[in-house]
Amino acid sequence: MDEGVKIMMNGNKTVVTYFIILGFPSLKNFQFLLFFVGLFIYVLTLSGHLTIISIVYIDRHLHIPMYFFLSSFSFLEIWYTSNIIPQMLEGFLTKKKSITYTSCVAQLYFFISFGTAECFILVIMAFDRYLAICNPLRYQNIMNNKICHRMVACSWIGAFLINIPPLMEVCKLPFCGPNEINHFFCDVSPLLKLSCVNPDEAELCNFIVATSVIVSSFSLILVSYILIIVSILKIPSSTGRQKAFSTCGSHLAVVTIFYGTLMFMYVRPTSKTSQSSVKLVSVFYTVVTPLLNPIIYCLRNREVKDALRRAVLRKHGLTMKPSCFAYWKNCSIDDTVSFVLHLSIAHLQENTHV
Repeated sequence: MDEGVKIMMNGNKTVVTYFIILGFPSLKNFQFLLFFVGLFIYVLTLSGHLTIISIVYIDRHLHIPMYFFLSSFSFLEIWYTSNIIPQMLEGFLTKKKSITYTSCVAQLYFFISFGTAECFILVIMAFDRYLAICNPLRYQNIMNNKICHRMVACSWIGAFLINIPPLMEVCKLPFCGPNEINHFFCDVSPLLKLSCVNPDEAELCNFIVATSVIVSSFSLILVSYILIIVSILKIPSSTGRQKAFSTCGSHLAVVTIFYGTLMFMYVRPTSKTSQSSVKLVSVFYTVVTPLLNPIIYCLRNREVKDALRRAVLRKHGLTMKPSCFAYWKNCSIDDTVSFVLHLSIAHLQENTHV
């Protein structure tokens, strides 16, 4: 066993109680740089999702199911990234990147459960768009506050329950050495490779659950959007079609990125893939994708941009005429930032003169 790794003797068997997270050994000369880049991305990710949650909460114009689900998704993303990135950042600064067996299993369970919950929330968001576009007259009656809260709660509860069987299969496996996890967190694939016995049964259980969740949720989203597209094409005006498509574009982009990486990672035998490619894709869906989601959902969403402008204006005690607001709501984020800065400076100058 490697020096510094704690083990315990169980009869004639050696049982690993600590694992070593190897992280990115080929980039050991860039650890400090990777730490600051990772920290910067993590702070931006948290800021983006917290902004979404705050704006949806304080702006009454966004108190509709679509944005409630979006804020729920952002809340979930915060937990999802916080389960992985802080430990990854710690690994960049320490030589011995150890993690206890219990902590490793806990991280794995939260990771797969949060990922499963994201799949369920994305299905709910697709269903919400389907009802809003295909059944607008019944939308308010079906998507009331009580139903929305129940759907989100069921997503969380269902995600944690459905991942208990694969977790139990992993916990049954003995780990007697080696104890080095060739990854930057405790994921299923590298953990199964360390088992002292054949992990086929645990791998099969994980494969069945992962495939069932990913394929079934993706299929529901796909069916929803097929029905949405058929309904949109029936709209006579091009303006109406464009507006209907615009409400779905951000969600489609997130779904494509999210499910593309998930299918590569988990809808195949987990121990048969190159670990370097696994790490690369893992970085994308645990670090990059959570950073992109707030940008995709918000910076190209007119209602959210309007809400951000209103929040900044209220903070500075400024008001805007309807005609002026109609002009600025068509502007880009850069124009909005410049606009808000100019108004803030003018407001400060006015207070100084007073």
